Amino acid sequence: MPTHNELDPLGDELRSARSAKPCVLVIFGATGDLTKRKLVPSLMGLSKDGLLPSGFAVVGFARRPWTDDSFRKVCAEGVETFGRQDTPEHFEQHRDAFTYLQSNFHNPEGYAELREKLKLIDNARGTAGNRIFYLATPPSAYSSILENLANAGLSTEEDGSFARVIVEKPFGRDLGTATALNNQVSAAFHERQVFRIDHYLGKETVQNILALRFANGIFEPLWNEKFVDHVQITVAESIGVGSRAGYFEESGVIRDMIQNHLMQVMTLVAMEPPAAMTADAVRDEKVKVLKAIRTFDPAQVEEATVRAQYTSGSFGGKDVNGYRQEEGVPEDSVTETYAAVRLQIDNWRWSRTPFFLRSAKRMPRRVTEVAIQFKQPPHMLFDGAQAKQPNMLLLRIQPDEGVAMRFGAKVPGPDVRIRDVRMDFRYGTAFGGETVDSYERLLLDAMLGDGTLFARADEVEEAWRIVDSIIAGWKLSSKLPEGYVAGTWGPKQADILLGVGRTWRRP
Repeated sequence: MPTHNELDPLGDELRSARSAKPCVLVIFGATGDLTKRKLVPSLMGLSKDGLLPSGFAVVGFARRPWTDDSFRKVCAEGVETFGRQDTPEHFEQHRDAFTYLQSNFHNPEGYAELREKLKLIDNARGTAGNRIFYLATPPSAYSSILENLANAGLSTEEDGSFARVIVEKPFGRDLGTATALNNQVSAAFHERQVFRIDHYLGKETVQNILALRFANGIFEPLWNEKFVDHVQITVAESIGVGSRAGYFEESGVIRDMIQNHLMQVMTLVAMEPPAAMTADAVRDEKVKVLKAIRTFDPAQVEEATVRAQYTSGSFGGKDVNGYRQEEGVPEDSVTETYAAVRLQIDNWRWSRTPFFLRSAKRMPRRVTEVAIQFKQPPHMLFDGAQAKQPNMLLLRIQPDEGVAMRFGAKVPGPDVRIRDVRMDFRYGTAFGGETVDSYERLLLDAMLGDGTLFARADEVEEAWRIVDSIIAGWKLSSKLPEGYVAGTWGPKQADILLGVGRTWRRP
């Protein structure tokens, strides 16, 4: 069987270019599910691929009275259950690098103890004073953690070492709280030290949006309002709210999905070519897209958005509850489980091309995709409904990662009949190999100090500005959320949102 490097002769060069410096990863809230399911399995995936630095350690920081051994046991179970093939043996190689510190997040003494512990790890494991602090806690704990890190001197970079902080979403629940959080973060860390993580940006197909656009000469000339009729970005989930009803009732799908995941994907689709593939150059262009979307007034919200809740229905051969019948949801709830928004980007590239963002629970299937629909030819030479189907470029982000192009072709035979055909590229077929979790890429980027795939403070605030105006319009509206039967593609009103001649894709 050929080795990895025989299959990929540039493997050694790429790994060398992506080599991270020795460091310690401190996980606040390390006893939570994220550490077991995502963080530690992803670290061991990096180890398997030869991308974890030789001088590396993990410190779990949380309130539970665990020991080093109990922390290691839980981490090992996580790698066994959620890790890639052969990663459990990599954990055994790194087992001694995992230690635990019990402390309340509000207690300054815990951070003094952490500082001394990190000095010992530097000496024992050669981690060179480099630290990454991962806030895997509820947002309510962020303020105390950030303040105590700064007071303990742990956010200061000395003698060429680095100190970085990774912040999990949600980045606030509105513009006011997001701005307050950014102020708290900036009081302890410089912006270049801050990595706001959105796991969607670590997905291969999301990253491939940039490669598709800027590594090829065939798409960019068509990537504008002269040729693109509209863009649909869909994140559909087949599950209901389940045990997350308490959280979801406070957020709704617009805060939970559209403000972050969908808007991040939209900015990559709509942005101008950056001057270079550097963090600030890319993020500058993403911010420009958001700034070009105007704040909604209440009348515009009524006309440019649709919100709805799923009602009881049949899904997968079983009867399922409606949202208001889910445990923990008030009977009079007006929280949306479906949201569709029409956004207009007021710049030269996109001024007449609407972007439609939709996300929902209890859809017929789980799918995330970007559908770029092109305009019809100026004169239709062929008859028949199939001949009039518009061309479409489809970017499938999950579950069947890939890119497809839809176009018309003549059906063999004496008659001139046009039928839709599709060119289809799939990651699994083209490249093979295991699927790498998005956290692997993002954790490695944080170790490397590459912020390209992380949200900047102004990105977060601009996205909240837009979403806040939509939520404000909903609050002023007398119109309640519509209903859609669980297992369907949403309310009929959403079809009207698209306008005449357009239809939502049914993936």
